[in-house]
Amino acid sequence: MFGFVLRHSKRDQLYLLALIVASYPIQFLVYDSTKVIINKAIGGKGPPFEASFFGLIKFSLDVDQITFLLSLCFVYLFAVIASNGFKNWINNVRGRNAEKLVRRLRYLLYTRILRFPQPQFKRTSQGELIAMVTGEVEQVGNFFPGAIADPVFLGGQLAVSTMFILAQDWMMGLIAFAVFPIQMYVIPKMQKKVSALSKRRQREVRRLSDHLGETVTGIIEVHANDTSGLERARLAERLGVIYTIRLEIFSRKYAIKALNNLLDKVSPFFFYSIGGILVIQGDITLGGLVAVIGAQKDMAAPWKELLNWYQAQADATVKYEQVIAQFEPPGLLDQALLDAHRDEAVPPLAGPVRLATVSLVDEDGIRRVAGVSTEFTLAEHVAVTGGPTSGKDDLARLLARLAVPTSGRISVGGQDLATLPEAVTGRRIGWVDQMSTLQSATVRENLLYALKQRPIREPAYTPEEAAARANEAAAARLAGNTTQDYNADWVDYAAAGASGPDDIVPRLIEVLGLVELTDDIYQMGLRGTIDPSERPDIAAAALRARAALADRLADPAYAGLVERFDPERYNANATMAENLLFGTPTGTAFKIETLAQNARVRSVLDKVGLTDELVEAGREVAQTMVDIFADLPPGHEFFERYSFISSDELPEFRTLLGRVGSLTPTAMSAADRSRLLALPFMVIPARHRLGVVTPEREARLIEARRIFRAELPDDLAGEVEFFDPARYNAAASLQDNILFGKVAHGAAQAGQKIGALVVEMLEVMDLRGTVMEAGLGYHVGVGGSRLSSTQRQKLAFARSLLRQPDLLVVNEAGSAFDTALLTRLVRRLLAERAGKAVVWAVSRPQLAETFGRVLVMDDGQIVEDGSWNTLNREGTRLHALLNAA
Repeated sequence: MFGFVLRHSKRDQLYLLALIVASYPIQFLVYDSTKVIINKAIGGKGPPFEASFFGLIKFSLDVDQITFLLSLCFVYLFAVIASNGFKNWINNVRGRNAEKLVRRLRYLLYTRILRFPQPQFKRTSQGELIAMVTGEVEQVGNFFPGAIADPVFLGGQLAVSTMFILAQDWMMGLIAFAVFPIQMYVIPKMQKKVSALSKRRQREVRRLSDHLGETVTGIIEVHANDTSGLERARLAERLGVIYTIRLEIFSRKYAIKALNNLLDKVSPFFFYSIGGILVIQGDITLGGLVAVIGAQKDMAAPWKELLNWYQAQADATVKYEQVIAQFEPPGLLDQALLDAHRDEAVPPLAGPVRLATVSLVDEDGIRRVAGVSTEFTLAEHVAVTGGPTSGKDDLARLLARLAVPTSGRISVGGQDLATLPEAVTGRRIGWVDQMSTLQSATVRENLLYALKQRPIREPAYTPEEAAARANEAAAARLAGNTTQDYNADWVDYAAAGASGPDDIVPRLIEVLGLVELTDDIYQMGLRGTIDPSERPDIAAAALRARAALADRLADPAYAGLVERFDPERYNANATMAENLLFGTPTGTAFKIETLAQNARVRSVLDKVGLTDELVEAGREVAQTMVDIFADLPPGHEFFERYSFISSDELPEFRTLLGRVGSLTPTAMSAADRSRLLALPFMVIPARHRLGVVTPEREARLIEARRIFRAELPDDLAGEVEFFDPARYNAAASLQDNILFGKVAHGAAQAGQKIGALVVEMLEVMDLRGTVMEAGLGYHVGVGGSRLSSTQRQKLAFARSLLRQPDLLVVNEAGSAFDTALLTRLVRRLLAERAGKAVVWAVSRPQLAETFGRVLVMDDGQIVEDGSWNTLNREGTRLHALLNAA
């Protein structure tokens, strides 16, 4: 660890040490000026008054005693201010140095992860890696500020105090140092056990992180198998082990602390006793003793800090060594392969792909590929088929350079694939796997991810932003980080067949069409939201569509199917809460589900005299629900129709009604009033027909709507996006913005008719492309969790096709598709890739029929190689696979 610190911050550490050494005379002056003030200014005689500092600087002042005293006090004040100034300066430098080291260490560890051989990820969970790079490095980083400086700074403080005490009396100096040898011997012995416990605790915490990550990724399995009890027991066992270890660590640390405190209190006893005797005998002055006692107190703090430093050093060393050990697995990718040609354009691959006696042995010693030799051009379409353990997926990984042959050689145009930089393999070879993952980003960003290998266009910074960026780049360089600008445009549009950002969208839509994903993206666009400030063109198009749709809704065929939002009218197809808010909540302050409990809403209802009236209405609704549902079984259609009361809540409302009896609303408890008030807030007049919303109440609710909007304070203004016929609602979906109303309840197939009408209107207005653009902004969730497995696979195909690689390697991707879809997709992709190489490890042997060449594998070897027609005959391995499928 100290080697890392010195290797990457030697100059900074030397600068820091120079500051520390420069602070020593100031610290000595603080002690010396105390002694001079007591002995010379208070106890001395004059004028003239004589004194000296450091035993070297002697001076005499012919002034009165008070002036002399004040002069020395100002010297003392200067020394104290200067000493604290140095400490602040030193601490700032320490902190800056430490943060640079932490930043560098995290960057180095992340780079190591990028260099891990693929099998390493089978042995190390993401939970462990995340815990190490974030939590454990943070703990090591807490030690970095004082790794070099603290022992020098604190040791120097001790040396200054000791020199001052020895200058007064050698015996005092021996007393001051008497307890140090004991602590120097005992503390390391006690700390050794603490360090061992810390190492064990670290391992257990990683296992806990692994368990948490496993639970998050496998939460569906937990619920599907009712194993939440098992997982909680497993967690409790982990926590119990950690608890026991931490308890022992605390016990031993407190024992060390108690011993230190005890020994610290022994020294003052000797100073007061022996020092007092020396003053009485006249061997030292009273001022000298006071200054010595002050210096001894100042010794206690740095000595205690030095012991703390030793403990922290032991803990940090353990953590650092464990972290580094985890990031040095065998088989790391050569750093040069990761960095070579990183900032350059890469020419296309040329020449045939040759495999010469290629073998692959996995981490368990199992031979996955055994002596494979074959050759194909970069214009061939090759299907690789075989059984589950045939080695076809391992061969695919070898061709994509995601695995390196244990023996043998793969060459492309005569160049060894294993020695080609990742800038070549990652840009000129495409890879689609059945487990391809997506970024937690939009559809557009996931598609463009395959084109982001280097910054292509620098961002247009203002002068101020450019200066800030230059400072950030300088800080990154000092910390050993890359200086490439993340905010630059990294998209290689030319690789996708586009000239720039202006014409990339048609290309994106084209590849989505190839994988039959355009309809899904279109629906995502309708359901998605956009920021009108970022995409004013889409917002303007939506408003045009809104106006056109309003005209079409006047057609007798659609009359009454939609009740549009009108600031002056109550919408009978919306809840009372929606009518009152008349907008879309953007935060949690005005959630529709809890709007009745909101204090501001309640105050508005009080102003229009509706609170007690709605509580009474809630009582009536509750009584009606209890009467209607009393004899109905759970799951009856009435529970769906009156969805604001579930079968589980019926007993609660029955009890509530019995409790409030004939009490007036003001006499009820606050909880009962809130519960009853919430019921009418969920009533939709056109659906529930309970007589809750009368014409007179409608008028007052519209008035409440006006008051709520007019009196909403500035700090809450952003919590609601109000409905406005002339404005785009940023919090609502694109479809809701176009509709600008509620589909009528009770009208036969109203939803389907209106949905079809919206689609038709957008097509007529030539806005399909606009909706598609909105769909490209749909966020796919963590790992694509908001998409179906089929959609994720299609998006992975589209991403790889967008880059137009020289060689596309597909490893059983599309296994989630039905046979008809997968067959169509294979044919369409091969047509798109005409003249460009495709190697596809197919999940179903019949898919190989579309390919010009078929390789059949068994037990890691190619057992058949030829065309479909040649191999599809009785007695061949391919024929056997087809019969078994």
